[in-house]
Amino acid sequence: MSSSTTTATEPLPRAFFDRPVLEVAPDLLGRTLVRRSAEGTITLRLTEVEAYAGEIDPGSHAFRGRTARNATMFGPPGHAYVYFTYGMWHCLNLVCGPEGRASGVLLRAGEVLSGAERARPRRAAARGRDHELAKGPARLATALEVDRALDGTDVCADGEEFALRVLAGTPVARERIGTGPRTGVAGDGGVHPWRFWITGDPTVSPYRPHQPRRRTRGLDAGVTGS
Repeated sequence: MSSSTTTATEPLPRAFFDRPVLEVAPDLLGRTLVRRSAEGTITLRLTEVEAYAGEIDPGSHAFRGRTARNATMFGPPGHAYVYFTYGMWHCLNLVCGPEGRASGVLLRAGEVLSGAERARPRRAAARGRDHELAKGPARLATALEVDRALDGTDVCADGEEFALRVLAGTPVARERIGTGPRTGVAGDGGVHPWRFWITGDPTVSPYRPHQPRRRTRGLDAGVTGS
C-alpha cells in the first residue's frame, strides 16, 4: 500500500491487511491504533510487532488447526484477534492474509500519542513513565483496556462508531526497522526473525528468549522416583 495515496488520519483499508503476514507486519510500524471506549479515546503509534504465519508456523496458536480460541485468525483480514495468556494477560493481534488461512500480527509495543491520562490508571506500574505504558504486548492491551470482548472486532469498519481502528499514520522507512527472533517463542518457531521494531525507539520492549515455565514446589511435593 502506498502511503502517498492515504492521509495519516484515514483508516487503513481491508486490502492493507489482505496480504502475506511478513509484508503486513513491518508495514504496521508507525501506524496509529485508535481505541475508543465509554471513557474516551486513546491513540497509539505502533513501534514493535511480531508476525505469526498460522498453520505453517510452530510458534503460532493456529499451528495445529482451528479451535474455539483461535477461530478469529481464520476469518477475514482486518479484524482483531485477542487472546488470554498465563491466566492474567490479554494480547492484541491483527488478522491478515486471505480468509481461511490463519495469520496475524501481534502488537507488541507502542507510543501513546493521546489519552495517556486514561491509560495511566491501568498501568500504575509505569510510575509516570509514559514510554512504558505500552512497552510489551500485555502492557499495550492493558493500557488500551483490551480484552476478549474485543475479539473479532472489525478494525476496518466504516462509520463513527468503533472500538478499534488503525489509521495510516506515518509509515517507517525500511532502514529504520530492526528485525530479529520473536520474544519467548520456543522450538522450531523460535528461529524466525519475525519481530520488527523501530530502531532506537524507547517504547520498544527488550528481547527475551523463551524460558521454560518451572513447576511450583507445591506441584512437585510428594513426588518420588524418576
